[in-house]
Formats: sequence, structure tokens, C-alpha cells
Amino acid sequence: MYKFRTTNFQSLISKPETLNPKLENLKKKIKILRIINRFNLGGPTYNAAYLTKYLEPEFETLLVGGAKYEEEESSDFILEKLGINFIVIPEMQRSINLKDDLKAYRILKKIIKEFQPDIVHTHASKAGTLGRLAAKKCKVSIIVHTFHGHVFHSYFGKIKTSFYKNIERYLAKQSTKIIAISEIQKKELSQQHKICKADKITVIPLGFDLDCFQENIEEKRKSFRNNYLIKEDEIAIGIIGRLVPIKNHQLFINTINEVKKRTSKKIRAFIIGDGEEKNQLISHLKRIGLDYVEWNKDKFATTVTFTSWIKNIDWANAGLDIIALSSLNEGTPVSLIEAQASNKPIVTTNVGGVENIVLKNETAFITETNNLEEFTSRLLKLVDDDVLRKKMSEKGWSFVKNKFHYTRLVNDMRNLYHTLLNNNKK
Repeated sequence: MYKFRTTNFQSLISKPETLNPKLENLKKKIKILRIINRFNLGGPTYNAAYLTKYLEPEFETLLVGGAKYEEEESSDFILEKLGINFIVIPEMQRSINLKDDLKAYRILKKIIKEFQPDIVHTHASKAGTLGRLAAKKCKVSIIVHTFHGHVFHSYFGKIKTSFYKNIERYLAKQSTKIIAISEIQKKELSQQHKICKADKITVIPLGFDLDCFQENIEEKRKSFRNNYLIKEDEIAIGIIGRLVPIKNHQLFINTINEVKKRTSKKIRAFIIGDGEEKNQLISHLKRIGLDYVEWNKDKFATTVTFTSWIKNIDWANAGLDIIALSSLNEGTPVSLIEAQASNKPIVTTNVGGVENIVLKNETAFITETNNLEEFTSRLLKLVDDDVLRKKMSEKGWSFVKNKFHYTRLVNDMRNLYHTLLNNNKK
């Protein structure tokens, strides 16, 4: 059964007969049921949270999602800080499980029938599948889905990838509107993977509260570097995200190994995050003879440090000198937006919407995926050239501060909802 993290809607769901009278005063509001894959630390949770909070009071939103995985960091603190009530459906998991999926689907139908939303808006794949099927079954007139990423390459083999594409094509037909988070993603969905026609897709980039990345920078930098025993003459290079195969941390590790051999500068690498690949990455470090430490087990200065999850990324970014991303596939990498908000230069693979969220060769060097030599040469260039590193730090904040702020996200979504509602009346 779903778990409540709410004070108001819990009593109404648990006593269905009291639902309609107690929701009478909400009838003048437009009601949104927002469904996300799971409440883990990441871009989808932040965006669902900001939309839930800041579309008020015009929109009444009920936020529903699956539980985070054991190796992931919880996002409850984001929702609690914003004072958001939410419902957790533990059965709604990323992997396919017919028993759990059917149970989650039935729960979603129950919530839809009781909450009676004007719009069901789903975020990411599993929520998009179960949520849209439930909404269609319950005859919700407006169904919206946001692709935060996709699994159409680098995740599975040809047959499984084709299976997921066909599911998404069917679901797109049941959707009133599809949202892509970058122009590149829109092109991928409509032209490359043919999920739906381009005119059904609206581009609404992600939005975040980025102001904290410009606050108390020197104080945070000193604190982070003292905590991890980073000397003033050491260049700290960070990579932020889940330790899973698609993030390709092995490329990052191999690059650090190569840069260390080729530079006279002192470098430290920080792997910020956790996940299923950690033991494999540690085995790889041992194979290539690169020294490392797991900070939650021991504390000493070494070339590679596994920090596990850090909630205050503004603190970490302040202490880093360069931020990297080595992924094989992405939607819109939040870590690169936050890197620019922190005025940090970037080396990244050319995945997902990267080219839409950085200034190529101005705030970021962009390389082909899984190209060790290219990734190494770009990182080495930033490590060896202090002037270049500073120059590529200067434009980040001015580029992202309005383009990726949550107020822009909220305004874009509000306008889209009203357009869909007006069209529905015709």
C-alpha cells in the first residue's frame, strides 16, 4: 500500500466517503496529479517539487512517486524544506515486475478517482507508463508526460530497446502533450526514435534554485578543502552522480590515471555519489594501480576519493576546481548546470542535451562518448593552464542564472497548462 507523507490528503484517502465534501473548497482550483518515478536525489525530484510548490495557489497539486532505491540518497529533505505533502508508492519501481506494477497501477487509479485531477502530469519512464495508463483508464482529459531522459540507446540490446520504444510510441498517442527538456531531446524523440511527431512536443528546460551556488563561496571552498585534506596547490576534479554503468565512471577514472602521468601539477579526484558500480570501480582502481579512499571508512589524502552522497552540492562545487561528466546517455545533466552556477569549468561527453546547457569551449569542453584520449587531452588542458581554467569559469553563472532558474520553469509550465485547458474547452 502507498505510504503517506502528508497531513491533509491522508485522512481523505483513508476515509473515501469524506473525500468529496472536504474537497468542495478546492473545486475552483485547477488540480494537478504529478507522478514521478521515485523520490531519489536528482533533477526530476527537484523539478516536481518546485512545480508543486510554486504553482500554488492557482494550481492544487498532489505529488506521488515511488520509493528510492537502497543505494540512492533520499530526496525527502527537499520536499520537507518546501513544506510539500507527498505520497510514496513502494511498488512503483524502475524494473519491470508484473505483480508490483499492477498493484501500483491500481493504486494510481484509486488516487485519480478520489482526487479527480484536471491534469495528470507524469515524469520519467515508469511513472509515465503506469500514470498515463491509469489516467487514460480513468478518462482524465489532459495527460502530460516529461521525458527527463530516455533508454533508447546505451542501456539495453536492440530487442529490448525496440520493445521500450514501442511502449513509448503507444503511450505518446494517449498523451495530450509531451515535454522534452532540451531542443536536442525533442529532435531525438521526434526524428531519431520516432516516438511522436514534433508538433506534439513542447520544450521546457529544467529549473532549479541556483542562488546558493553564489553564496559564501570562499567560506564553503575553505571548508570543503579542509574536510578532504586538499592542499592549495592541488587541483580538485569532481564527478557527481549515481555510480551506475550508464554514467561510465570508468572513463573518468582512466582519464585521471592518464592525466596524473602527463602533468606536473598535483591533482585530486572526487567521485561524489554512490550506487551499484562502486565495487566494480574499486576493483578497476586496484587493477590499474591508482590509489583511492572511501571517505566513510577512512580519511586520508589520495588520488581518488569516494565521498558517497553529498546533499550540499554548492559546498562541494565551491571546493572543486574542475567538474567532469563521462556519461554514455543523459537527459539534461543537472551537475553541469550546477557547475556553471558555481563558475567551474567543465569537461563532458556529448550526450543528451549537453550542447543546449553549456557554452561550448567557453564554459565546457565537449568530447565524444567513451573517447579516452580526447577526454584526457581536454582535462589535461584545463589542469595545466591556470589562465584558461579561470577564463572558462567566468561565464557560467551569467549563462545559467535565468535560463535554468525555477521561476522560468514554473512560468513555462503554467502557460502550457492554461493552453491545454483552453484547448480542451473548445
